[in-house]
Amino acid sequence: MADKQISLPAKLINGGIAGLIGVTCVFPIDLAKTRLQNQQNGQRMYSSLSDCLIKTIRSEGYFGMYRGAAVNLTLVTPEKAIKLAANDFFRHHLSKDGKKLTLLREMLAGCGAGTCQVIVTTPMEMLKIQLQDAGRIAAQRKLMAAQAHISSSPAAAAAEAAAEERRPTAMQLTRELLRSKGIAGLYKGLGATLLRDVPFSIVYFPLFANLNKLGQKDPNVKAPFYVSFLSGCVAGSTAAVAVNPCDVVKTRLQSLQRGVNEDTYSGILDCTKKIWQREGPTAFFKGAYCRALVIAPLFGIAQVVYFVGIAEFLLDMLPKHRA
Repeated sequence: MADKQISLPAKLINGGIAGLIGVTCVFPIDLAKTRLQNQQNGQRMYSSLSDCLIKTIRSEGYFGMYRGAAVNLTLVTPEKAIKLAANDFFRHHLSKDGKKLTLLREMLAGCGAGTCQVIVTTPMEMLKIQLQDAGRIAAQRKLMAAQAHISSSPAAAAAEAAAEERRPTAMQLTRELLRSKGIAGLYKGLGATLLRDVPFSIVYFPLFANLNKLGQKDPNVKAPFYVSFLSGCVAGSTAAVAVNPCDVVKTRLQSLQRGVNEDTYSGILDCTKKIWQREGPTAFFKGAYCRALVIAPLFGIAQVVYFVGIAEFLLDMLPKHRA
């Protein structure tokens, strides 16, 4: 498909709408992914995606599956907008006289998009992970208290209730991090986020572009919406699984609270080494299928909204003022 030049406002609106729709649909799976990745050997609360979701509903209610969703819904608009618009920007400037991009240039465009998006992605995921994982840590403490036969104590029950009430909100976390560590507190795990998002975009965008072209009957006509959706799903899930080891490291590094007897990490290399030695290489693929289930529809929906051009329709509906 010839790269049609779309206005920047339209790109941002398309990316934002795509992100909001996608996150709303798949957030519970993302919560399960975070909890599965964070649990370590000997401290396993959940055995699978379904087990995690069932236990979450039982202990925290239906809306427990959406802990941290407000952060995502607030920041996913600029995040997805930056990612998609940046990729288009780099593709346009890397193309020569409108000619087809080589695979290397497509990968460079994806690299640029992944680098740009971490401005929003890092603080968004930093806050989201704390909120998502709080329920797992609370459930682990309750289980250990029950096993130690102290849960029947009125004092213990009161302490558990107080701990439940003290679960921080996103705003409280943000204020605390800014007060104690400054802006760097919100960017904890930036290096690991780059290690995940840059390779993801290098794989995703070229793969999507080439899969999408297979559904085009004419190079100058957009592919049908279902082709863009399926291309986004396949490219997204492939890239997600490919970079899952980096996502596990990033999730562990960005978690501020730990369960009982769980490891702490000083950096990317320390985290990678401890996971490899204490949990084995398969630990790097914890939550991989959850991540694929999240990313596939998320990017499938994103590409349909983006390529169908909902924003162009909305902008065209606005009254046009002529000088």
